[in-house]
Amino acid sequence: MPLLAAEAKGKRRRKKGMENDNLTGYLFILPFLIGFFALTVFPVAMSLYLSFTNYDMLGTPRWIGLDNYERMLMDDTKFIKSIKVTLFYVFTAVPFRLVFALAIALLLARLVVLKGVYRTLLYLPSVIGGSVAVSVMWRQLFGNEGALNSILAKLGLPTVSWLGDPSYAIWTLILLYGWQFGSSMLIFLAGLKNIPASYYEAAEVDGAGPWRRFINITIPLLTPIILFNVVMQTIQGFMAFTPSYIIFEDGRPLNSTLLYVLYMFQRAFTFFDMGYASAMAWLLLLVIGLFTALIFKSSSYWVHYESEGER
Repeated sequence: MPLLAAEAKGKRRRKKGMENDNLTGYLFILPFLIGFFALTVFPVAMSLYLSFTNYDMLGTPRWIGLDNYERMLMDDTKFIKSIKVTLFYVFTAVPFRLVFALAIALLLARLVVLKGVYRTLLYLPSVIGGSVAVSVMWRQLFGNEGALNSILAKLGLPTVSWLGDPSYAIWTLILLYGWQFGSSMLIFLAGLKNIPASYYEAAEVDGAGPWRRFINITIPLLTPIILFNVVMQTIQGFMAFTPSYIIFEDGRPLNSTLLYVLYMFQRAFTFFDMGYASAMAWLLLLVIGLFTALIFKSSSYWVHYESEGER
């Protein structure tokens, strides 16, 4: 009996010690939990509720059901325009950035000296590219009296209204997006470093030229990296905002640069239609989720892994 009592007492002591350890752990993660629920879960849930209301940020939200979504899809021509502009932007800017990033990564992979210096310099645009200062610089560069038109004039070529012509305006944003290629470049470079050199040596012995080695070795072995970059850059492309807002303010000229997030910002903070803007935000989430799912679904046809077990 004394042995059983001692054993029971030991179990209670261990159980109490585990509870104290759990309490200590919860105390350590408490700041994160407070921030997560207060700054993430609650705002997300609140925006979902507001998407079904008429709310001007001053009065009380008034429940209107699906009216915001119906008005968005049926009556708002400016919304439809923003969808078209954004889709054109994403399907043009994302491939442009990725192709440019892969080309630079291929060049860096061949360098022998000063690799770190070049990587750092080429990565800088990704660090500062989304800033307000760079957007202001870009606006000055492509302005009517900007550096680009000054060069064209000195060469005797006609100047172009890059920011005032609807045919050219969106391309200035696409060029800026492509210029911020540093993060994708580093990821491609890491993937290239993981391709065994013996594969290229064997292909060269078999008589394969540079182009065939690139198509038959580099691209297939790089497809998992390409998949990652495509997903990340597509999401980022749909959420592009700062350059279009700083350079063109309201989507001018003729709404040719009215990206989706810029229009959502206008509905929320220019027209104070927060319920409508919340509905736009949730629709954007669904669209991004759909495109991401389609990309992953298509990956089984073009992404190659070293073994089926890694899928």
